[in-house]
Amino acid sequence: MGRRPKNKTAKQNALEDKRERIASARMIPRLRGMRDILPEEYRYWELVLNKAESIVKYYGWLRTEIPVLENLALYERSTGKQTDIVSKEMYAFIDKDNDRVALRPEATPGLVRSYVEHGMFSFPVQPVKLYFIGNLFRREKPQAGRYRQFNQINLEMFGEASAIADAQVILIGYNLLKELRLEAQVQINSIGCSLCRPEYVKKLVEYYKQRPVHHKLCPDCKKRLLKNPLRLLDCKEEACVNARAGAPQIVDHLCEECREHFVKVLEYLDELNVVYALNPHLVRGLDYYNRTVFEFCSEDSEQGRQNALGGGGRYDGLVEYLGGRPTPALGWALGVERIILKIKESNIPLVDTCQSNIFIAQLGEAAKRKAMIFFEELRKRGYKAAQNFVKDNLKAQLEYANKLGVKLTLILGQKELMDGTILIRDMESGMQEVFDFKKVYEELDKRLK
Repeated sequence: MGRRPKNKTAKQNALEDKRERIASARMIPRLRGMRDILPEEYRYWELVLNKAESIVKYYGWLRTEIPVLENLALYERSTGKQTDIVSKEMYAFIDKDNDRVALRPEATPGLVRSYVEHGMFSFPVQPVKLYFIGNLFRREKPQAGRYRQFNQINLEMFGEASAIADAQVILIGYNLLKELRLEAQVQINSIGCSLCRPEYVKKLVEYYKQRPVHHKLCPDCKKRLLKNPLRLLDCKEEACVNARAGAPQIVDHLCEECREHFVKVLEYLDELNVVYALNPHLVRGLDYYNRTVFEFCSEDSEQGRQNALGGGGRYDGLVEYLGGRPTPALGWALGVERIILKIKESNIPLVDTCQSNIFIAQLGEAAKRKAMIFFEELRKRGYKAAQNFVKDNLKAQLEYANKLGVKLTLILGQKELMDGTILIRDMESGMQEVFDFKKVYEELDKRLK
């Protein structure tokens, strides 16, 4: 607080003090691109995350965690310095120990680092199958289903090179979306390996260097042509989409091993009745992918709108590149916010598996104590009960029970305590009956069948 002029009156000084207090007490808003998840919204999160965990665990995947903060070099080496994630979007800084660190913009590099650092190649059960659920950070333009702090479900497999591994990983993501009642299609491609891809990239560059084609490219793609030509196929700018129409397709330039691997993946998907579409322009946005790449896309999205719910592919060279022994690997990531947005757009009803069907009401101090003990006993026996012990008014408690949509309200008052009884009220009919408290569980089981 600065020194005030001496000619101001006490009243003026008091008024300024009040204004300063009001200003300092003003709400500090959320940062752009960040969001709160309120209880009503969190019902969707529970649906998605619970379904995801139940499915991936069934297939034998184990949950793991990785730090939010990692060494910046991890992402520079794995993701590629030329990618938008590293060059534009990453939250990176130098900390007080003068270390270059970054908030994780994606999960796969951290999961690979963990695999290498903990020597998981020697785990008794192989291949190593891990899943991760957590938040990531990218400083990109916020839009529908995309935030600067966002959440992903990641599924990774280390130590298996066969085509059946690709098919199973794709199947798990496909089944998860189907069980969430989302109509999704798999878009799939092969981008070859280090042996066959260079020749394709050479032909791709020749195509894009043609003056009529080069003229259509956006400024970013003109840079990509020099640094990372494969990313030209990934651009979403309309002019660049039009320019790639005549580009050579990588599936026509695969080596024999990559072609055979890809054909087997498609055959397995056919056997498993996974709906897929070949997309010759699909390359994914990260440098470490090879061979099979894929995306899970909602089928009913509006033209031109972001419709990818997630995606992934093989990254057989990444483990070795980050200091481990040569290890085939693959995986996918699904965007939780995008999935929830699609569930809402599709008007898929939520089923609350935790919905209470009993409410405990009480009247009087002694009855409240008895009701609290009774409520704990109901919980231990597995009943789905609710209460509002902070309310003393019976009418207010019944109104609350009505809002919860419970089937029965159990009422304890002074009379019930003395008589050893309990009042059971059917909330739909309004009918009330008195029962022996010792037989309350028998009556509940009969009515809640």
